[in-house]
Amino acid sequence: MDFAQGFAFWEQLKGCRVLVSGATGLIGSVLVKSLVQLNEVRALGLEIVCPVRDVRKAWRVFPDLPIDAPVEWLETDNLADLKPADVGEPDYVFHLASPTASAFFVAHPVETLTAAFFSTHKLLECLKDAKSLKAFVYVSSLESYGTMEAAAATPIDEEQQGYVDPLSARSSYPMGKRACECLCAAFKEEYGVPTRIARLTQTFGAGVAPDDGRVFAQFARSIMRGEDITLHTEGRSAKPYCYVTDAIEALLYIALRGTDGRAYNVANPATYVSIRDMAESLCCHFNPQLKVKVEPHPEKGYAPTTQLPLATLQLERLGWKPKVELMEMFRRLMKWYAENEE
Repeated sequence: MDFAQGFAFWEQLKGCRVLVSGATGLIGSVLVKSLVQLNEVRALGLEIVCPVRDVRKAWRVFPDLPIDAPVEWLETDNLADLKPADVGEPDYVFHLASPTASAFFVAHPVETLTAAFFSTHKLLECLKDAKSLKAFVYVSSLESYGTMEAAAATPIDEEQQGYVDPLSARSSYPMGKRACECLCAAFKEEYGVPTRIARLTQTFGAGVAPDDGRVFAQFARSIMRGEDITLHTEGRSAKPYCYVTDAIEALLYIALRGTDGRAYNVANPATYVSIRDMAESLCCHFNPQLKVKVEPHPEKGYAPTTQLPLATLQLERLGWKPKVELMEMFRRLMKWYAENEE
């Protein structure tokens, strides 16, 4: 209940209807659980609406959800099929639904790109006349920045953009994020929809799937098994990270205190590190007997090498501060893996 007790702006959520897409993913599920906690502790009278493809899967993701929790599952095969009557008149919308695996982007670039754009378009179209809507928070990604050649020494603010190759299948993900950000800006300009962009860095914590293929999950599993860490690239790409509960608080700050039409980087700048250095640090911190090996596999479709030291001044001006540092993020992730081995 620490989050519910410590979150400062809970009164703004009283009596609100909140729509969360992507509620069965890591960030979406923690957001829903956090809202349920806030509602319980603060007696907010929330309504939480979650479009999902499979209600049975949703209950597997939320096995401990109280039976009287104010969560409405809206079963739909495709967000692009939603109608205004389905979503009603929400006060806040958090649009998180998105694939996250590079292998999926490469194998299904058409679905990656079109699903991102058309689901976002449909939600915005459903909500463009909603009188109650206070904020539509589109959850984008640091990948929307593309490749930043000279970024290593200079923090990247929300005004900058790098290069994304539009002819690469792997670009379906960052190009989709850019297109959706532009779409949000267009709906804000033409229809007055109060859109705000959250550009999340890579975010993880307790709750990450045991078979997650992203490097942080692979590294954690290697450490737990007492195995050397194997890199499939040179590991020169660098980025900051963010713990999932820090990211959830950031999304709420953006919704409740942010400015329409603005993008906000969401990251913990103190965690900025290259993939190679992160692997070395993990071995040193958790098991000094382990080593880091490099066995390149360029055919796996990894993102291009880039350095993205995101600046978070815009978000910090709203009052947000990250709390969890990198090695603690891994400690909590591995603890969660150990407790959920089955």
